[in-house]
Amino acid sequence: MASDRPLTPRFYLLEGDMFGRFDTQFDTADPVNTGDAARCPQCGDVIGLRPWLPPYRGTLELYGEAAGDFVKFPGDNMLLSERMAETFRTEGLTGLFGFHPVEMIRVRRKRKSSRTLAAPPYVVATFGFGRAAVDEAHSHIRRSEPITCSECRCTGLDAIHGFTLEPGTWQGEDVFMPRGLPGCIVVSERFTAFVQRHGLTNMQLIPTETYVWDPLSRGPPAP
Repeated sequence: MASDRPLTPRFYLLEGDMFGRFDTQFDTADPVNTGDAARCPQCGDVIGLRPWLPPYRGTLELYGEAAGDFVKFPGDNMLLSERMAETFRTEGLTGLFGFHPVEMIRVRRKRKSSRTLAAPPYVVATFGFGRAAVDEAHSHIRRSEPITCSECRCTGLDAIHGFTLEPGTWQGEDVFMPRGLPGCIVVSERFTAFVQRHGLTNMQLIPTETYVWDPLSRGPPAP
């Protein structure tokens, strides 16, 4: 007999596919203008990096055999190929904003090849915090300090050994940062299916419950 319980949505952490076939990196070019970083409406602490402002110019660095559709770089921005951005909007996915064209002043190939390099046009998109919050009781996160603000839940991180989101806090965005994990880009199952359906490149989509980030080999927190 089938269960009447609703299926729990799955979420994935979005990373660039470093060392993959379409490994692509980006560096901003001068002048680099930034705005004010977002602040938590409850505690007033900074909850993100300064947003990148026009002019959107930079250098593309190609480590793979061809340029990827997704390029992650520091901050609350990402680069998308025009085809990825257009398809994202056409299919009604949510959570990304802006979609401003980027001027590539140079494209550097980092591996030897006799082929002429032709990089696709890119746009810069912005993502931000959603309402979804990390479920601390059912996640394996080693924090350097206790959480003091129930709104942003921002505090230092030492290690992540899988995490989940509090039921009922997600409001349907396809791309977002969860409260409690600033800097982590989380995406929906719909986004994952979108990437697979269109063969979009230079992305790793890691189930949040299996995601591991432990730069100092601290291990998971004690039970």
